[in-house]
Amino acid sequence: MDILFCTSEAYPLIKTGGLADVCGSLPQALSAPGNDVRIILPAYPEVLEHATGLTSLARLTLIGATEPVEILAGHFNDSNVGLYLVNSPVHFRRPGNPYVQEDGSDWPDNAERFALFARAVVALALGQADTGWRPQVVHCNDWQTGLVPALLSQHEVRPATLFSIHNLAFQGLFPVETFTALKLPESLWSIDGLEFHGKLSFIKGGIACADQVTTVSPTYAQEICTSTFGCGLEGLLQYRSASLTGILNGMDCKTWNPATDRFIERTYNIHNLQHKLANKLALQRDHGLPRGGQPLLLGYIGRLVEQKGVDLILVMLEQLFRHPIQLVVLGSGDRALEKRFEDAAHRYPDRLSVHIGYNEQLAHRIQAGADCLLMPSRYEPCGLSQMYSLAYGTVPITHRTGGLADTIVNLDKTTASDYSATGFSFDDATPEAIVDTCVRALSYFQASRINWWKLVITGMKKDYSWPASAAQYLELYRDMCGLKDSTPENQGLHASSPGLILLNTERQETHIH
Repeated sequence: MDILFCTSEAYPLIKTGGLADVCGSLPQALSAPGNDVRIILPAYPEVLEHATGLTSLARLTLIGATEPVEILAGHFNDSNVGLYLVNSPVHFRRPGNPYVQEDGSDWPDNAERFALFARAVVALALGQADTGWRPQVVHCNDWQTGLVPALLSQHEVRPATLFSIHNLAFQGLFPVETFTALKLPESLWSIDGLEFHGKLSFIKGGIACADQVTTVSPTYAQEICTSTFGCGLEGLLQYRSASLTGILNGMDCKTWNPATDRFIERTYNIHNLQHKLANKLALQRDHGLPRGGQPLLLGYIGRLVEQKGVDLILVMLEQLFRHPIQLVVLGSGDRALEKRFEDAAHRYPDRLSVHIGYNEQLAHRIQAGADCLLMPSRYEPCGLSQMYSLAYGTVPITHRTGGLADTIVNLDKTTASDYSATGFSFDDATPEAIVDTCVRALSYFQASRINWWKLVITGMKKDYSWPASAAQYLELYRDMCGLKDSTPENQGLHASSPGLILLNTERQETHIH
């Protein structure tokens, strides 16, 4: 199949979170069976710095840009996945990250920036930017791409559209005046389109207008249809439930592999787990913690925001550190929470180390060196860190929600006896529940090192690589395009198949509404 994968970030070109990990690895997994998969990204400075072999493909006259917008073409990460970059310097070539300024505040023109990006995607989707290629499916991800299905719905002949919700809490909400300023089609301003309680919602455009909607885990697909996790969109999601599918994210097993990881102190696998201790001692050494195998060393890697439950961690630190437990924290986010963690590190210098920011190497070293990974998220659409920790023999301690519920088997009498457990889970997102679960993990850690290694090995044997999940996406794509089987003759671009563009455009200069 011919698939255009639309995203605002993709590792290793640009990353602010888990979205980049997914959008960097899923397209490569989708391309493995011989599909023609191409990623489209904004041309941020970091992307232009890391991408190689780019050529100028087209120049588009788009609403929202005073100058023609250049489309650059190349290949993604030296793979067989194609790469398109939307090069509009006034919109994307600026300091800070893709969504916020250097002071942490949102770019004030985010609506204009990602509306322009959406219009460029539409041009490619309709064959009006790369006249030699037309996708059958456009796969969009999160609110930054929500306008793509909405704009494509205005075209009678178009590719099929799939919209993936990675985190429903981030919706791309803007004042009603923004809708007019963006010169969007009037027909899209309705309860069935972009209007959300008198505001413009980018994510609603994706949910309401895409042919299919997916989330990043089966449990999260159920959760977002409830008032607790639906963020006000649960009614729409219930209405679209027949077209809503939860597909668990996979992980990049090449990047996250303790047997080959160039970032860690000493590589290891299930056959030489004693080498994991070298990584623990190195992590303690590097972060000023007393070295030794006996303290239970916890790691936390992620955003420092309330969604991740880090405020609960802060509340429980005094109780936690009454036990032989250490904690290394890596993350950034809410400035007040960052400051509280830094203050706590000064109070507990022998127990707590805090690194504000993101550091890829340190993330790998924490995964390899910690005994347990702490993930007390109030909600977690999927989560990748717990998958990485399983691969590294680092036992997850998780709140039972979303993808954490789908991937971690809690240790209890039954799962301990049949060796199916992979971690420790709790049901209530409270400081007390976190402390109790950490102490439960500590007791198991201290009671029998043999049983602990059995728990570790069970997790390391789990396979959360991409092929199974990619196969589910491909099945959805084929159904959307009316290709019910996977035989080679049904994987090509057929004029008789629904969901395909049939435009005959030869111009490289074009105007997209």
